[in-house]
Amino acid sequence: MLVIGSRGSQLALWQARWIASRLAERGCETRIEIIKTTGDKITDVPLAKVGTKGLFTKEIEEALLEGRIDLAVHSLKDLPTELPVGLVIGAIPEREDPRDALVGSKLDELPAGVTVGTSSLRRAAQLRKMRPDLVMESIRGNLETRLRKLDEGQYRAIVLASAGLTRLGWAHRISQVLEPEIMCPAVGQGALAVETRESGYAKETCQSLDHTATRAAVTAERAVLAALGGGCQVPIGAYAEVQDETLRLIAVVISPDGSRLVRENTGGPMQEAERLGSKLGARLLAAGARGILEQVYSTPGRDADV
Repeated sequence: MLVIGSRGSQLALWQARWIASRLAERGCETRIEIIKTTGDKITDVPLAKVGTKGLFTKEIEEALLEGRIDLAVHSLKDLPTELPVGLVIGAIPEREDPRDALVGSKLDELPAGVTVGTSSLRRAAQLRKMRPDLVMESIRGNLETRLRKLDEGQYRAIVLASAGLTRLGWAHRISQVLEPEIMCPAVGQGALAVETRESGYAKETCQSLDHTATRAAVTAERAVLAALGGGCQVPIGAYAEVQDETLRLIAVVISPDGSRLVRENTGGPMQEAERLGSKLGARLLAAGARGILEQVYSTPGRDADV
């Protein structure tokens, strides 16, 4: 029996159970072990103030390295680009919708001056560029909590990942899906990562869950992030898609106030995903992203993209 490590949130457990079901279809028995992470323990402070990568993965990876669990299921966007020695991404299943979504109102229907809730500096910065007349406020809590805060009138609208809403049966709450050209998604958004030790039964078993096109797309996105030296708490967006083995990639870096945005795109064979992402990251830096990121890293209290 394989032991799956997971955070305890409703969405994290849905994801872990989904992987467990796919493994059961392949004749593999599993059980889920809930592990509380640093990010789960911090409930009264914007996560970015902690200033560290791996807020939602560190304790789970420690359990994996110590052999207390056999595999871990993460939202790929929470997983740092550098993994601990001895661990690998054993599988990346086919991706759910990677786009962001507005709940509560459509973007062009929001009156000036109303409050929009988002936990993400990336989302807030892109919204400020499009609608500088809106008020952005941080929102914490799991999906259910955030929807409740919206329904209580604390916000006129909130921005969430389409994937999480769809997985938990709340797709009907979406007012507008924001296309990547309008709001570039977080690196790896909508994708799951099954992390395992670098060798052994768990890795061999999970490999059958891997989706080639999804892995190529998120490999390109993560290469952009690695080239920029960023984590999930900075205003970086990247989105790749594969059609007929050709990969198309767009990426943005935006200043927190939305006043400066650097956007680049590229394309090429999906087999060269990592190289394409690295080169695009270098182009972003040369085009002005370096100055934006230096400003972000020197500014305390930025919101986290969670």
